Amino acid sequence: MTDFATRRRMMVDTQVRPSDVTEFPIIDAMLSVPREAFVPSDRIEAAYASEHVDLGEGRVLLDPRVFAKILDALNLTNADLVLDIGAGYGYSSAVIAHIAEAVVALEEDESLVDEAQALLTEHHADNVVLQAGALTDGAAEHGPYDAIVIEGGVEVLPEGLEAQLKDGGRIAVIFMENALGTVKIGHKLDGHINWRFAFNGTAPVVQGFEKKAEFAL
Repeated sequence: MTDFATRRRMMVDTQVRPSDVTEFPIIDAMLSVPREAFVPSDRIEAAYASEHVDLGEGRVLLDPRVFAKILDALNLTNADLVLDIGAGYGYSSAVIAHIAEAVVALEEDESLVDEAQALLTEHHADNVVLQAGALTDGAAEHGPYDAIVIEGGVEVLPEGLEAQLKDGGRIAVIFMENALGTVKIGHKLDGHINWRFAFNGTAPVVQGFEKKAEFAL
């Protein structure tokens, strides 16, 4: 029988801590949430690998290093309301729920919504509200948010999402330019977002967040 608790500690010790992520709330959350429970049954063995886990339909569970560094760069507190866009099976939301006050988990794939709801309930993520809807629309009815996370790559950020961020809030985005990716943290001040480089990281671009093709005559 696979010892996932040991794998979880190895993930933290070999992927998270060496990436300069040492904040106790993040370490504790990633040790507490069973990552293997939040992936497709045929991908369980890949749950703790140092790579994104394919969830199907071009969606992924971000690799542990990228995800942990995003949480670290966001500097979440236990007073924050967080919007988690593209929650998949709910892993990212369950982890963030250990750190923040409350999480709105947004997912548009109906099959994932049902699965995520069952998993979040099973693993006692009681401060997570699961919202079904288009990822590009966000979830304005529950906002504004102290922090927003997008679980995948972005070429173009929908304008409506910026409006759902509180003044003083921050948003983490993996901006993709072809195969190159840059994670930036946007800080909203006086209605405007100022972007700062956080680290280099890549992820498949989430459907709806890609640049529109330009047609030339």
